[in-house]
Amino acid sequence: MTTPGRLYDELVGGRHSLAVNNDDQTLFFDGRGIADLHRIYTTDPDLLRGGTVADKIVGKGAAALIIAGGAVNLYAGTISKGALSLLKDSEVKTGYGKIVDHIVNRTGDGWCPVERLCRDCATAAECLPLINEFINQSKK
Repeated sequence: MTTPGRLYDELVGGRHSLAVNNDDQTLFFDGRGIADLHRIYTTDPDLLRGGTVADKIVGKGAAALIIAGGAVNLYAGTISKGALSLLKDSEVKTGYGKIVDHIVNRTGDGWCPVERLCRDCATAAECLPLINEFINQSKK
């Protein structure tokens, strides 16, 4: 299995936003926010289970999906303190480049909407219905 740091290097080199490695299969994704991670979690959960995830930006919502999906390794270029608080109580071995107070939105003038939704959640399970609702609203 590819190491989390090496997977992150491949992700950045290919200008992708997310990479998942499981059983010597590596997939790269180019979506925005947590859409790709949510899609994997809901439609192909075996890809996450026991796998390694590399992501450019990991907020609390992404951390919740990674934990709930059963990934065992994560490397984030940037990670929020909220994400780290969820991950410290999980089985996910976590590496990162930079810690931030919170993930900012795309315009850079406030909180990422998913980070804001999950801010008061104590567990990954508490985050999941909020993320599902956000994704469903985004599709409308």
